[in-house]
Amino acid sequence: MTLDQLPLGQTARVVKLGGHSAVRRRLMEMGFTARAVVEAVRRAPMGDPLDVKVRGYHLSLRREEAAAVEVEPGGAGS
Repeated sequence: MTLDQLPLGQTARVVKLGGHSAVRRRLMEMGFTARAVVEAVRRAPMGDPLDVKVRGYHLSLRREEAAAVEVEPGGAGS
């Protein structure tokens, strides 16, 4: 599953990053590293951008960026 498919309010752990190297680098700089816990907070009315919480702060990601983050559901509490 990718981050853009994560239901709102659900948490997950980052498994891997895809996309071009510049996109991967930017996502890692924002805190999307292996095993980081992310939460889908809200979506804009048309679904883009997506507001996520990672490492205690909120980020807005475009749908294409969120689709490059592969996650596994159930990341909270571990």
